[in-house]
Amino acid sequence: MNDSAHYRFLIADDHPLFRGALRGAVATLFAGADISEAGTFDEASKILDQGSEVDLVLLDLTMPGVRGFSGLMYMRAQYPSVPVVIISANDDPAVIRRCMDFGASGFIPKTLGVDGMRNAIASVLKGGIWTPPDVDLTMAADSETSAMLARLVTLTPQQVRVLMMLSEGLLNKQIAYELSVSEATVKAHVSAILQKLGVESRTQAVIAAAKIEAGQLTRPAMEN
Repeated sequence: MNDSAHYRFLIADDHPLFRGALRGAVATLFAGADISEAGTFDEASKILDQGSEVDLVLLDLTMPGVRGFSGLMYMRAQYPSVPVVIISANDDPAVIRRCMDFGASGFIPKTLGVDGMRNAIASVLKGGIWTPPDVDLTMAADSETSAMLARLVTLTPQQVRVLMMLSEGLLNKQIAYELSVSEATVKAHVSAILQKLGVESRTQAVIAAAKIEAGQLTRPAMEN
């Protein structure tokens, strides 16, 4: 591609061997491109926070620091101008559709050959969307799931991080420590999350997020 030396990529995957293979695939197509690697989600976030413009993030769905679609949700909220392509060993059509619902610019199965990966990345950099050709993206989620998806994407980056930590079972004081904020700030975030998701407890928020990940949202039972 033209001006490939000006491209900057971030490969975020916790498997060094796969990162190396993907780096090789990218480097042969984009000679001279700047390619950064991250083995955890926090490392990826730090690279993006450094201020240098990244043209494309290649993000594994399952890596240390994220759960389910939370990493994608956070990146789309925190860095909305940076295209994110999901790289995953899970090529279930429902997972692919959910990734696209959360704003991914593409989905590349790890089983795809090197040439296929190159074509997919090139397509996204040209402004396109790439998913496996046999995946039907027109299948809509049921109305309840669609409503919850719409609510989830309204969360701010910090609220996504708080929801991620709630899902991990962390207490408010633990979340406050991890985010270097006060417990009062965490409580305010939790209240905002409950309001945005239309639920009444943190447990219900976690259940809703977990079932979105599983692709089978059902209304959680009301609780005190």
